[in-house]
Amino acid sequence: MSILTPDILAALEKQSIELPSWAFGNSGTRFKVFSTPGTPRDPYEKISDAAQVHAHTGLAPTVALHIPWDIVDSFDDLRRHAEDHGVSLGTVNSNTFQDDDYKFGALTHEDAAVRRKAIDHHLACIDVMDATGSRDLKIWLAEGSNYPGQADLRGRQDRLHDSLQQIYARLDDHQRLVLEYKFFEPAFYHTDVPDWGTSYVQVTALGDKAMVCLDTGHHAPGTNIEFIVMQLLRLGKLGSFDFNSRFYADDDLIVGAADPFQLFRILFEVIRGGGLNNPDVAFMLDQCHNIEDKIPGQIRSVLNVQEMTARALLVDREALATAQRSGDVLTANAVFMDAFSTDVRPALSAWREERGLPADPMAAYAASGYGQRIAEERVGGVQAGWGA
Repeated sequence: MSILTPDILAALEKQSIELPSWAFGNSGTRFKVFSTPGTPRDPYEKISDAAQVHAHTGLAPTVALHIPWDIVDSFDDLRRHAEDHGVSLGTVNSNTFQDDDYKFGALTHEDAAVRRKAIDHHLACIDVMDATGSRDLKIWLAEGSNYPGQADLRGRQDRLHDSLQQIYARLDDHQRLVLEYKFFEPAFYHTDVPDWGTSYVQVTALGDKAMVCLDTGHHAPGTNIEFIVMQLLRLGKLGSFDFNSRFYADDDLIVGAADPFQLFRILFEVIRGGGLNNPDVAFMLDQCHNIEDKIPGQIRSVLNVQEMTARALLVDREALATAQRSGDVLTANAVFMDAFSTDVRPALSAWREERGLPADPMAAYAASGYGQRIAEERVGGVQAGWGA
């Protein structure tokens, strides 16, 4: 008999994790962007590769776009291409961190003309959402300052609010604005949206269609991320996750690679707070595969999220609550650790087979020959990567 109860399996059946189109392009370090055979040359090929992840796992039915990296002549055609490959288009991500005009900020810039350019870019992103049927506009801002006295901290917050208001006003009733935060980088003295509190304050001022995005790599070392997850769910403002893993800063490694127990704790709070399979809380990966193959990297990532979700669902919450109420510290911790230590991989493999999916998606993809085929077919042209 499976260790995963029918209720747990039913919850896992509904789980979906959005893939980022940019995970399939070339990326690298601050010093070099690395190229690999078979890398997509355009958004269509990115979608085709993302579809392989869903075909082998059943976990990744949508693909997020990044504008302008994923600009095409016809988003209707791109949407049909995605549907033909068994996936659909999801979150639209804006980009205000690569133009020279944005050196000292975009939505927070002192110059009204630069702010206007950045606002118009986001309005164009909403036009893309209209064409693709996407719900969420995700905004991450590489804005801040490096030196004390360099910038008017309060003035930048005021300008950010004004810019976001103009973008928010363009949303349809079914669309949302999701504001991501990041502790630091590329600015080092201050960042305009450095933490969940700043994001929460800004989106709350906008209205019900504005939410916070939590990237698991965007925190100071030692931050209790699951506490933030709990708080945002409690406040009804957790709109989405960007799942990845970090050892030091925003490493963008395969989710769960650095600290699987942290991923488990985060997912427990998601479940506890009603965020699992909640349409208002989107799960997405945000990773860069610099040294590993990209499609297997994404397969491993979604499987890691699924595995830790299954373990978190195994927590005996009644026993946990009893121990907590009685102040039984060791029993409460043991309840947590028993679930985390349970090997759910055989049960998940059997469940995949029952659904017509490969028991071992990593091995099945390796045996499919897809990677070798695209390496041979995608010779010539310009590979997609940072800035393309």
